[in-house]
Amino acid sequence: MIDLSQSQPFASGGNRHCYRHPQYPDRCIKVMLPGRIMQLRKRAPWYKAFFSDDQFDDNVREIEGYRQAALENVPTNSPVWQHLPRWYGTEETTDGTGTVSELILDRDGNPAITLEHYLQEHGLDESIQRALDRFAQWLRSTRVMTKNILPHNLVIRESQGLPQLVLIDGLGRGAFLPSAVLFDRSGARYIERRIQRMWARVEWEVSDRSLTWKQAEKLSRRR
Repeated sequence: MIDLSQSQPFASGGNRHCYRHPQYPDRCIKVMLPGRIMQLRKRAPWYKAFFSDDQFDDNVREIEGYRQAALENVPTNSPVWQHLPRWYGTEETTDGTGTVSELILDRDGNPAITLEHYLQEHGLDESIQRALDRFAQWLRSTRVMTKNILPHNLVIRESQGLPQLVLIDGLGRGAFLPSAVLFDRSGARYIERRIQRMWARVEWEVSDRSLTWKQAEKLSRRR
């Protein structure tokens, strides 16, 4: 068992803490925040009262995301891993079960910055626009299924002197119906919608934010 009691997370999201693996510094361990599953259950619509705790556990959803068809039996040199952390499974920790994946690092060996942070500092410059284009093309070619792609779930590393985006959270299908998996055309449409929403969110991030994200997202769907 991994003892995290004396460790500090290098990042925290709404539902999980992210720790550097004490034995493998190039790996990340994600654990749910204490009591978070119960909090999510209490805030959920009434019909979700019948759901198991797994439905509120981001680690369970991440495991399912890595089990999708596009990632099954993929060799380590596959283009799939250009924009995804490699997956190492789960380990038990003092804070519960943790998912273990590659820790994306910058050139100095520190956890890579998020796209959200970069946009705040530099805006949507040409290099990042091209990185987003490459990421979108990768989604189309690999057919990797994601939920809505948010700037704080993308980090930036350098590859051959160019910025490369890596999706560190949000794998899996956001849609309940399985048509995106069962039918090629439905899957392609699903991915295109995710790409369109990704661009809409990036544009909103660098805007004056006179609209809320929900308002901007609604407008983007009408285009």
